[in-house]
Formats: sequence, C-alpha cells, structure tokens
Amino acid sequence: MAAAVNRVTQNLILALLGGAVLRISAFSTTYLNYVKPGFRPFLVGAGVVLVVLGIAGLVQSLRSEKDGAGRGHAGGHERPDEGPEGHGGADGHDHADGHGHGGPRIAWLMCLPVFAIFLIAPPALGSFAASRDDTPPPRSQALSSFTPLTGEGPVDMKIGDFIARAWDDEKKSLTGRQVRLTGFVVPSKKKGQWFVTRMQLACCAADAFPLKVAVKGVAAPPPDTWVEVTGTWVPHAFDKMPAGVVHPELAATDLMEIDAPAEPYED
Repeated sequence: MAAAVNRVTQNLILALLGGAVLRISAFSTTYLNYVKPGFRPFLVGAGVVLVVLGIAGLVQSLRSEKDGAGRGHAGGHERPDEGPEGHGGADGHDHADGHGHGGPRIAWLMCLPVFAIFLIAPPALGSFAASRDDTPPPRSQALSSFTPLTGEGPVDMKIGDFIARAWDDEKKSLTGRQVRLTGFVVPSKKKGQWFVTRMQLACCAADAFPLKVAVKGVAAPPPDTWVEVTGTWVPHAFDKMPAGVVHPELAATDLMEIDAPAEPYED
C-alpha cells in the first residue's frame, strides 16, 4: 500500500511541477524574471513533458492499485503474517506500511516550490542584489564599433551601451548629447548621487550582474522604483582608468517614474 501511495504522490508532484513551469512560461512572462527570453521554448517543452509523464504515471499507478485490489478480493485468504483481526504481526500493526509513511510526507515537501510559483512568484532581481555586487561589466566591444548618434532630442540608450561609450569610445560620441536611460533605482553611499541600474544575464538570474550609471542633479526616488532618466554624460577627468570599479556619471535634467517592464533584464 505504501509503495502505491508513494508512486501516486511522486507522479502528482511531477504533474504539478510541469504545470508550474507552463504557468510561468506558456501563459505569462514571469519566466523573464529568471532566464533570458530565448529559453521560453525549452521551458514550455519541459513543462509539457513533465505534465504528460505525471498524468501517465498517475493513470498507471491508479490502474495497478485497482487491479491489485481486485486480485486480493478474488483470492479471499489472509496473508501468512496476518493475525485474527487482519493486521500484520502480534501487535496489530502493518510494519511494511508503517515504514512507508514517511515517504509521501517528505515527497509533499517538494510541492513548496510549486506553490511558491503559483502563489508568490519571486520577483526579478532588484536593488538588494545590485547594491551588493560591484562586478565591472565585460568590456568586449571594439573601439571602432560605435555608430554616430544621430537625430534630435534625447537618444534612448541601453545602460550597457552608455557604459561602453563612456569608457571605450575614443571619439567621445556622448559629449553634449542628451540620452534617456531606463532602469531601477539603487541607492549610493556617496551623497548627491544614486544609480540607475539594469541587471544583465549571461544565462539565468544566478549569474546576473548589475549595469550602473551614477545619476546626479535630481533627487533619488525610493529604491527599486523604475524610472526613465534623461541627461548628459559627465566626461571623466582622468586619463587612465583608476583601480577598482568606477561608474560613469549622468547629469540628469528630467526624471519620470514608470512601471516595471515585462522584460526586466538588459540584453
């Protein structure tokens, strides 16, 4: 009996896990809080496989249990170790079943992540993670790859592109140009500035690192507030990059609070 309950529990959890994966990938964009957009087909496929395997296992387990019960009634005799009351052993307890009770209880603990996804899906990484990581972003962009900034008015720009141009563009194309950066607010230890920040993924949230630009000239909104900040680059006053992590600066002229985007991480 315990073995049958274990099989049913395991298959039910498998189906629930597959349903949770489909819930965040096929029927919403919640998966973008954890992985890059390109992983969606793989998540949907994995969710479908888990649901199918779980349901198939449940059907097989219930059918086997029903067939076993039918054979037991047809036999009509007691097991050799059963006592007068139909219970195993002299103390009236079925030791085989007794040892198996812990299995389903422990297996049900695996449902906690499933319920967390359905009820309280963890949000995307924010200021807490960004403020504790000052890993410098990779600087793999070639100096000749920066295209001229054309058009009038503020240029919408990714934070990673702004950082690359600030440090590596020999032509200093940011000089005097208004740009608009989108990100969330991270407090700074230095007075008079804060960071507009976007996390970037190599693969998933576990390897994310922050892209930060120091904002000056406007008061900081509350941490984790998503904003569009407009301003101009503050050219650095040193000829050689100093030791440690140095963030480029933006002299802000306008700030607007916005809703968090569906895709919180930057490419």
